[in-house]
Amino acid sequence: MAPRANWKGRIRLGEISIGVALYTAAATSDRVTLHMVNRRTGNRLKNELVDSETGKPVDKDDAVMGYEVDSGDYILLEQDEITAAVPASDKALPIEAFIRCQDIDTLYFDRPYYLGPADAASVEAYTLLREGMERESVAALARTVLFRRLRTLMIRPHGAGFIANTLNFDYEVRSADRAFADIPDLKIEGEMLELAEHIIKTKLGDFDPHAFDDRYEAALADLVKAKLEGRAPPRRKEVPREKVVDLMAALRESAKAAKGRTAPSKAAPKEKAPRRKAG
Repeated sequence: MAPRANWKGRIRLGEISIGVALYTAAATSDRVTLHMVNRRTGNRLKNELVDSETGKPVDKDDAVMGYEVDSGDYILLEQDEITAAVPASDKALPIEAFIRCQDIDTLYFDRPYYLGPADAASVEAYTLLREGMERESVAALARTVLFRRLRTLMIRPHGAGFIANTLNFDYEVRSADRAFADIPDLKIEGEMLELAEHIIKTKLGDFDPHAFDDRYEAALADLVKAKLEGRAPPRRKEVPREKVVDLMAALRESAKAAKGRTAPSKAAPKEKAPRRKAG
């Protein structure tokens, strides 16, 4: 049975209308959850709205959104004003264009969702669109009001259905120029480049998400379990400082260590581990 949908609407492509449902594809609900607690009483703390100048608590009815036009000077925006100003949701997901999958810059990816058929009547048209897009190796771009904001979605075939990624707007993606501004223009060639290429080739493999462990979550779960059982909390191992070595010497040693190794084959999918529990 499919989980509860976050949103339902209709894909529109010319005269074709397909009922679709959006489901969360990546969630943080299985992470170890920590709360702020009063050390003296053991009671959980709660957030409170406080006036930044007077320090006094503020009633929720007196809390309003504001846009800062000058330091400490705000234009107040009532919720009904905001609602009336933003685009209305008509639950339509019109496809504006199809683009080649290889032309997609993943820098613009925001959050992934599963996009499935909303009802039995939509399955045939939904499947036709998916198979047509898969055969042409294209993704669809569409816009709709989602979670109270106008969002651009990139929809691409995935298994028996679609993945819909919300996309960052251009103004939200920062230019790489400033991040890379201090990198000098170096010319790397000869033995150094050949050794680097050799090392890379010996490490070629396939992407296996099961192979990546969330060590932070595992460490938190172990810590909570130790505290519950009255054991001494586990302590992380200190990471030794790396020695400063000559780059060429390091490349030669790495190539020597990799000599004779074959590229790792695709690992068989492991069974998904159950959520770690403290007790």
